[in-house]
Amino acid sequence: MKEMEKGRETYENVRIPEELQQKVSQAVESSRMKRERRRRLSRFLLRTAGTAALLAAALTVALNTSEVFAMEARKIPVVGGLVKIMTIRSYERSEREMQVKVEVPGVDLGETDNGLSEEVNEQIEKMTAQYEAEALQRADEYKEAFLATGGTEEEWIEHDIRVRVWYEIKSQTEEILSFAVKGTESWTSAYAQTRYYNLDLKTNTCLTLEDLLGEDYMTIADGQIREQIAERIQTGAVFLSSSEGGFAGIGEDVAFYINERGNPVIVFEKYAIAPGSAGEVEFEIERQ
Repeated sequence: MKEMEKGRETYENVRIPEELQQKVSQAVESSRMKRERRRRLSRFLLRTAGTAALLAAALTVALNTSEVFAMEARKIPVVGGLVKIMTIRSYERSEREMQVKVEVPGVDLGETDNGLSEEVNEQIEKMTAQYEAEALQRADEYKEAFLATGGTEEEWIEHDIRVRVWYEIKSQTEEILSFAVKGTESWTSAYAQTRYYNLDLKTNTCLTLEDLLGEDYMTIADGQIREQIAERIQTGAVFLSSSEGGFAGIGEDVAFYINERGNPVIVFEKYAIAPGSAGEVEFEIERQ
């Protein structure tokens, strides 16, 4: 739970914009009278042949067409592993001559998840709101500098600034759910942000590298990473040297996700251990 405890310190200090709070409250309130009807429909579908297929279709349509339903969908119980992660809020809007596109995921691990779903979902909501607000602020500062150095409003509009927040499912089985929430800005890659979530669906806890690799996880990971770096250098890849701030071993808070093979994949941010042209650098660690 180390990753979750560190995450808590971050999101407890994040302020959700007042406008977002109001929209969420209004949507939840307006949907209150509709919940019982949806529950009755769900019970009917569960008694009908082909339940899983029908419910999956109903959820897909609802999540893509109804913002209120999407925001409340996290309250639907998990049925035979059908619902684990979904888009609970999705919107596009123009903001100060910039395009904003957001897809907020939510997880539902069932009624016995010990509060993990709520905790993860709250982290994601606050991270999304924070990134969007900060990205718009950075774009405003960029525009101010652009105009101050001779740029025009027309030229600024042609920049077509876009802010995007979305998620990627890395792997999903009956035992593990691993996904990433990402934020990017079209005018710069310096502020891209990714947060990974690795959930144990049996114990309803966040998985750590120690859970996956054992007590010597640092030694195991460091050894395999150094081997892979050496192999990649032989094929022309470039990495920063130790004096340049290159790889010197992983820390307890290193970012990782779990791939389809069940192996952790350690991710280093752009510029962390290699030139910026390399982008994010990943290393799959074989479990022993």
